[in-house]
Amino acid sequence: MESPILAPSMLAADHTRLADDIAAVEKLGLRWLHLDIMDGHFVPNLSFGPQTVADLRPKSKLFFDVHLMLDNPQDYVEAFIKAGADQVSIHVEPEYDISSTLERIRSLGAKPGIVFNPKTPAEAVYPYLPYIDIVLAMTVQPGFGGQVFDESVLEKTIELDAFRARNSLNFRIEVDGGVNLETARLCRAAKVDTFVAGTAFFKADDRSAFLAAIESMD
Repeated sequence: MESPILAPSMLAADHTRLADDIAAVEKLGLRWLHLDIMDGHFVPNLSFGPQTVADLRPKSKLFFDVHLMLDNPQDYVEAFIKAGADQVSIHVEPEYDISSTLERIRSLGAKPGIVFNPKTPAEAVYPYLPYIDIVLAMTVQPGFGGQVFDESVLEKTIELDAFRARNSLNFRIEVDGGVNLETARLCRAAKVDTFVAGTAFFKADDRSAFLAAIESMD
C-alpha cells in the first residue's frame, strides 16, 4: 500500500484568504492541495472556477488535485488544466463520454481520476481503473462540507484495492468527506492511501500534528 498523502480541501479554508491558507499548508510540508469544483447542478452548491485555480497556481508549488463535481466535466477539463490543475478527477454518475474525457485529461498533461458517490457501486468505476491515476470514493454526498462520514463506503475501497492487486494496477485510492483522525484510521485499514480533509484540518488546534498523524498511519 502506498504511503499516506493528506490533501487539505480548500473548500474549508477561509475564502477571503486563500493564498495565505495555501502558504500555510505549504509551510507545513504538505505536498497536495484539493480543490472542489461545484456547478450548482450536479451538486447543490457553487465553488471555485478555473480563474481561481489560475490565480492560485503561481503562488504555490503544491500538487493541485482538482475534483470536478459537474454535470458536463468534458467541457471544462481543458480550462482547469490550463489554469494549473495537476490532476483532474471526474464523476462516473453523469451521462457523458467518460473514457474519452479521461483520455483528454492525460493528453493535456494532467493525471486523470474517477470519482463515485456513496450510493454508487464500486463496480461502476471498474471499466476506467486501468486508465486512471486515482479513484476517489466520496464518503459523504458531495455538495457541502461538514457532513457525517459514511463508513459503508469502506467496503468499496477494500473492493477497489482487491481489483488493483488482481490486475496489477497502481492507482491511488482517495476518500473525501468527513475525514478526521478517527475516520482516517478506519480508511487506512480499508486500504485508502490518500485523504482529503477540510474542516478537520483547517480547524485543527495543531495542523502539524494532524499531518503527522495521517502520515504515520501504516
